Amino acid sequence: MKSTEDTALQAMQTEVKKDYKNKVEPFVKTYCVECHGNRKSKGGINFEVAVRKPGVAPFSEVWANAYVNVNAHDMPPEDDDKQPTDAERQGFLDIIAKTKYLSTKDPGPFVIRRLTKTEYGNTLHDLLGVDAAVAAELPDEVPGEGYMNSLSPLQSEQYLSIANEALTRALAAPGAPPTAVQKRLLGEAPAAGADLRAEAGKIARSLARSAYRRPPSAAEVATLVAVFELGRANKLDHAASLRLMLKAVLVSPQFLFITPAKEAAADEKIVPLDDHQLAARLSYLLWATMPDAQLSELADVGKLHEPAILKAQVKRLLSDPRARALFDGFGAQWLGLAELGDKTFDTKKFPQMTGAMRTAMYDEARLFFDSIVREDRSVVGFVDSDYTYLNGTLAALYGLEKTVTGPEMRKVKLTNANRGGILGMPGILATTSFPNRTSPVKRGVWVLEQVLGQKVPPAPPNVPTLEKQDPKKAASMTLRQRTELHRTNAVCANCHKILDPIGFGLENFDAIGRWRDQDDTGGAIDAVGELPGGKHFSTPKELKAIIAARKDDMARNLTEKLMAYALCRKLEGYDEIVVDGLMQTIAKDGFRMQTIIAAIVTSYPFMNRRLQ
Repeated sequence: MKSTEDTALQAMQTEVKKDYKNKVEPFVKTYCVECHGNRKSKGGINFEVAVRKPGVAPFSEVWANAYVNVNAHDMPPEDDDKQPTDAERQGFLDIIAKTKYLSTKDPGPFVIRRLTKTEYGNTLHDLLGVDAAVAAELPDEVPGEGYMNSLSPLQSEQYLSIANEALTRALAAPGAPPTAVQKRLLGEAPAAGADLRAEAGKIARSLARSAYRRPPSAAEVATLVAVFELGRANKLDHAASLRLMLKAVLVSPQFLFITPAKEAAADEKIVPLDDHQLAARLSYLLWATMPDAQLSELADVGKLHEPAILKAQVKRLLSDPRARALFDGFGAQWLGLAELGDKTFDTKKFPQMTGAMRTAMYDEARLFFDSIVREDRSVVGFVDSDYTYLNGTLAALYGLEKTVTGPEMRKVKLTNANRGGILGMPGILATTSFPNRTSPVKRGVWVLEQVLGQKVPPAPPNVPTLEKQDPKKAASMTLRQRTELHRTNAVCANCHKILDPIGFGLENFDAIGRWRDQDDTGGAIDAVGELPGGKHFSTPKELKAIIAARKDDMARNLTEKLMAYALCRKLEGYDEIVVDGLMQTIAKDGFRMQTIIAAIVTSYPFMNRRLQ
């Protein structure tokens, strides 16, 4: 018997298929396939293939980009003889927005992923008690929604080297009394006459249960015992053979990758995550390390997948200091602060951008993000808040150096309403600037994409930068006037009319986030702007209020970005329908952060996997 949800989806699919046939197919045939078809595929885009498979997940991005470009009037190109009417254009956009309803119910591609550098170091710390920095020699991951799930020969050598170093630090030297970690993992010395192989089997099973984050299979235990016996065959004593077995655990795929506890039946296409894999997925999402004893115990008794228990565990994990990992892994990437440490600034113009300043900027955003999560505040607080975290170094950029001194970061109540929230945060303002000046365009794109979730088309090719404008004409102009001159290019105008007002609304903040009333040319800052819907503003405070009022957009954007991070892949197809459902729950609870996180963790894609 079909659920009400499934019946409603089927009805919507019937309606969308009809509209798709009547509006999208003719639009594509008339205005798109000449440049994006079988004979010619500019930019690698072929609508003749995509149009035959509406709702197929791999084409989600094709249609998302088509929506953005058609909506911005970038496509069809303005010099094309055939141009759609406003009604045709809107009809196309309306149906493309609904193609998600043609997707079949599917948790999406499942990523059995390798531990990141941070996760590997943290897991070694929890398992062996060594400093997580033991993994520092591993290369950093490239930020993104997915993770590499392969191992090169060079990486294998690096993991082996790190495993050797970790064991040297954690275990006693041969002949020395065993360490506490050694006793916990490898047990006491065997009694005289004991069956050493049987004892090794017990230790292997216990080791694998901890390190693999799930009960090991009989074959996996047998493999580890074989390593122990290899050591004995090569004249290693009992302790050294156990050490060799532990080393094998630390470089095994079962340790380096998050793997299922059991294989699914061959005829199944979609299966729920087993509780042990769910425990690992949750723990690495919120703590960037292995599950603790409580999560493991719930997984062992098969209770963790129950929604009420899972939500309670989310709350528990978020209350723990280890939950700072959510900012380091997701928050810094979302806000763009992962790049701040390496970003170049003009040292003569901005001598304040020292290592200590960059650290303080990062810590301000981290502590602020943590407070929103830990105190279960609404996502609106990311934009509209009256507090932040400062030390003496960072306070100078706020003009508060007389009231906030010393190196310690502390919570500070803000009285200037232009400050507060991520739009007025120096680290973010610096990240969205050029090395020597502000960038209203970069700041506008950042607000639209990272805060409101709007997709901005890339800049068209061969458009000159501001620096390449006529020097004589530009010499006496403010940055705003130069940008508006640049905007007279019709190709640029459609996007800039939305981007520029937002960017110039933040122009009172210089390239490292200090307040100013004049720009670099000495001209007065003009922060006046208008956004779609007749929303006017003249200060950062007023701009913040307009952005904060779009709480549905903010919450959906953050939900989508966090869900993609949690799943280690881009959202596509049926994921969008899932997010629609989550938004109803999230809205009812005032868009609170812990509700968003719990909704993602208990969602269909997070708790299920498609078998490849």
